[in-house]
Amino acid sequence: MSDTAVGRAYALLTNDDEGRVCRDIPESACNEQPRNFMKHVVSLSATKLGDGLFDPKLVLTWLMNAIGAPVYLTGALVPLREAGALLPQLFTAAWIRSMPQRKWAWAAGSAVQGLCAAGVALTAATMEGETAGWIIVALVALFAIGRSVCSVSHKDVLGKTVSKSTRGTATGTAGSAAAIGVLAFGVLIGLGLLPLEVWTIAIALGVACGLWLFAAAVFTTLLEEPGSTGGGGNAFGVAVQQFGLLGADPQLRLFIAVRGLLVPTALAPPYLLTLSGQAASRSLGDLGFFVVASSLAAIFGGYVWGRLSDRSSRKTLIAAGALGALTLLAAAGVEAADLSGNAILLPGLLFVLVLGYQGVRLARSTHLTDMADKDSRAAYTALSNTIIGVLLLATSGLGFVASALGTLVVLLIFAAMCALASVLAFGLKEVQADDGDD
Repeated sequence: MSDTAVGRAYALLTNDDEGRVCRDIPESACNEQPRNFMKHVVSLSATKLGDGLFDPKLVLTWLMNAIGAPVYLTGALVPLREAGALLPQLFTAAWIRSMPQRKWAWAAGSAVQGLCAAGVALTAATMEGETAGWIIVALVALFAIGRSVCSVSHKDVLGKTVSKSTRGTATGTAGSAAAIGVLAFGVLIGLGLLPLEVWTIAIALGVACGLWLFAAAVFTTLLEEPGSTGGGGNAFGVAVQQFGLLGADPQLRLFIAVRGLLVPTALAPPYLLTLSGQAASRSLGDLGFFVVASSLAAIFGGYVWGRLSDRSSRKTLIAAGALGALTLLAAAGVEAADLSGNAILLPGLLFVLVLGYQGVRLARSTHLTDMADKDSRAAYTALSNTIIGVLLLATSGLGFVASALGTLVVLLIFAAMCALASVLAFGLKEVQADDGDD
């Protein structure tokens, strides 16, 4: 893409005709901002599309069932994918902080994810049963480690290469662009235009591999100024020191509490699928409405929430939390009124819930990036993600609550958590304010 095309695309997405409105980044990075911004958008779009094709809640679950893997292995996919990507971060952060340029860490993590996707595709195409299931679970665990490296390094690189006023826009635009591809995949599968066979999913995972490798290559071309390498010592010692940040920064404690209370926006979708009477063991085609609803929410929500987060990530967290609470209350009402058989109602609620999740995801990322300075971003990110990873493992016990007391109780608990998070978020600072610049 030519410099002129890059400049036009940047101006269109950010409403910055000059392409030089820079806040808290070096002058050399400011001059490169349009190109860096678009490289972030392209690389993130590719990885997010890969995420959609590698989705453990739908695609990998169907695949495990299709190859005859045991149910207990299938049930391990989502916890490994979510918590496994967060828990290692106190230790991966130490290595990343020893690197003057952290774009290389992100590229390595992206490549690992791509190779794991290829491994899952090869396993599914050539093997069956418990052995294949164990290999796929192991690959998902390795995938999660690669993702943890990307999670820690990306916020740090983003904070060094893209201005404060456009970071949420970059990630939000990428999310919307990738969602279009996921939507097309869901429509083709749901309508039967693509045969629902193991080889079809294997090819989709091969495409995901190519997307992650492409993203890694693009990311290495970012102009990233060398940064501080402090904090790159012993992993366990660094982890202990980072936990001390909780006592030193009350805003960090409050942010982590708000983020933790908002995890139901990510955890609740399977419960809506349960209400619909569509078990995870049924075909992916039966879940077509849900795939489409989720993708549409990402398309509509990504860019809009990203722009709102750039203005006030605090207010975005408040709004997204309230939206999640209301949606989960509505879902509980559907269960109480025995209306779950409606073919459109629950997918519609899933659309709103995922819309709220998009707001939570983008606002928490933007808020954490903007509340920290360039020397503490990696530490804050790793600490926050590790605590949330532990919480995600703890909330896996809610499946037993649902079995004993019913899905209605779980939905009410989730709604209360989101409502409390929305209230607590009023205590967060407006980190996008001019006097809050690094």
